Amino acid sequence: MSDQQPALPEITFRVIVLGILLSIVMGAANVYVGLKAGMTVSASIPAAVVAMIIFKGILKQSSILEANQVQTCASAGESLAAGIIFTMPALLLIGFWTEFDFWTVTAVAFSGGLLGILFMIPMRRVFVVDNDELPFPEGVACAAVLEAGEENEDSASAAKALVFGGLLGAGFKFLADFVGVFVGTLEGAVARGQRIFYFGGDLSPMLVAVGLIVRLNVAILIFIGGALGWLIGIPLLGRAGEFEKPLDGAWDLWGHEIRYVGVGAMVVGGIASIFAVRKGLVEAVRELAGARSKVDADGQSRDLGTGVIAALATLCIAIAGFVYYKFTGALAITVASTIAMLVMAFFFTAVASYIVGLVGNSNSPVSGMTITAVLFTGGMLHVMGFTGMQFMVSTLGVAAIVCCVACTSGDVCNDLKTGSMVGATPFRQQIMQVIGVLCASLVMAPVLQLLHDQTDGGIGGKNLSAPQASLFANLARGFAGEIDLPWDMIRIGAGVGIVILVIDAMLKSSGSKFRAYLMPIAVGMYLPFGLATPILIGGLMAHFITRGCATPAEEDKRMHKGVLFGSGVIAGEALMGVALAGIAALEVKRRIGLEDDGGEATYAVGESTKLFLSGAAAAVALVFFWRMAKPASRNST
Repeated sequence: MSDQQPALPEITFRVIVLGILLSIVMGAANVYVGLKAGMTVSASIPAAVVAMIIFKGILKQSSILEANQVQTCASAGESLAAGIIFTMPALLLIGFWTEFDFWTVTAVAFSGGLLGILFMIPMRRVFVVDNDELPFPEGVACAAVLEAGEENEDSASAAKALVFGGLLGAGFKFLADFVGVFVGTLEGAVARGQRIFYFGGDLSPMLVAVGLIVRLNVAILIFIGGALGWLIGIPLLGRAGEFEKPLDGAWDLWGHEIRYVGVGAMVVGGIASIFAVRKGLVEAVRELAGARSKVDADGQSRDLGTGVIAALATLCIAIAGFVYYKFTGALAITVASTIAMLVMAFFFTAVASYIVGLVGNSNSPVSGMTITAVLFTGGMLHVMGFTGMQFMVSTLGVAAIVCCVACTSGDVCNDLKTGSMVGATPFRQQIMQVIGVLCASLVMAPVLQLLHDQTDGGIGGKNLSAPQASLFANLARGFAGEIDLPWDMIRIGAGVGIVILVIDAMLKSSGSKFRAYLMPIAVGMYLPFGLATPILIGGLMAHFITRGCATPAEEDKRMHKGVLFGSGVIAGEALMGVALAGIAALEVKRRIGLEDDGGEATYAVGESTKLFLSGAAAAVALVFFWRMAKPASRNST
């Protein structure tokens, strides 16, 4: 790009409309993905490609800056979904709510998301403009996609990858959950003496797509975490005699004990992440205190005005205070919670921004940051003498807004880096982020309620385990004295976390390309093992697709088609999951492969046939996945 900003349109009517639409769609899809898989996938690249396809392929007129503004708005919905699903379901799980309160969830999402944007703005110089050390892998990749799309007139290949991926994901979900010819998971367990041995895997193309996008290093780490918990931890407990069925015993031992090893590891990971960004935190505080000019060296890139930032921040603080007072009905704990939220929100804005610049948005350890927020708030409120439900909802309320701040601020930092590379104006990107947060916040509660009501077991059950929300709910209940936490398992997890940090430091010092990042391993311990298997398969696909590439840039080019296809798969399955929940809410009965049995719909497909069809379909889906994800030839870039 030239040093001078090109005279191209940025925020137009069609940009706003498409940005809002994709923000809502990506937000709803990532609610489902996060509740099921315990992680969300960045929406920036697929949103940018969709914008280019529509503007260039259909409307026959596009600018790189318009496509950039669309992805900026759309990614706000994805990041906000992560902040909400990691925390707000915990209020259901502790019994404070029986259903999601629309206005409360919306207020938490909007105030937390907006604070993430506002706190990030004064830090733009520290992390984006004046920092040559942070590689911003996802921000740079998105800029490369935008620039390639601007130069390439043919968007048919990108559209094909997205559409076919969406059809695969949606079709598999439809046949599994609506038609009922597939099982969701192939799993089993056997008892040998007092030891239980488990293995299984989910039959979900969406999870393969997640593995493809996060690539082999992270996929292996998630699998290692799952193996440590399920394949090693459960047998070591040696209590098979307590359970009638080995499979039930495996799930019980994991749910009540083994997963807390992951909790201890996450705590260590969160503390280590904060320590790693201590210098960036100091610089961020200096930047905020110094109130430097909002005009960059080129004289063109401006942020939102100080008065606007102050006014919006005041509004967010007022909304947060109102939410906390609504939760507790007490002024003292409301003030304490609001102050704690503000301190940690600023703190984790800097942490999240630095980590996103270092390893990308998808690998940001938001769970560890939120655990730290829970521990800090819980400890503070405990010292102040608060107990019971009032204590729990205040702790979770602070964690919810802080989590939204961390997710959104990291996304803003990533988008601003992309914008700086393609010549976008920061304050216009910040406006689109605000629009995206506002619109996406309105759909969080309805989608959560729909999935909770229409999924077997609801949120927190086996089908939508909501691992982070379950974790935070149990931590809050444990601190309040309502349940006894397995502190021995948490201590073991902390020890495992320290060992992994040492191993990773050794790998880093040796120059190894493979890294032992702690947070993916900890998340793997805390997830059902069935999710780790398809994620590993996706990571292996990414490895074979990029084999032979000399640089990360070559890998990104080789993976471009696969990332688009995988993003389509994720969006297709997630949106079909939300759509099927809506169909169930309307009491539309299943029609295919079923027979009526006294007014109750029952599957006509037998279990053995269903298992055979599931295995066959999974094999066919993997072959199709591979053919669609790999480039046309080994020399393709």
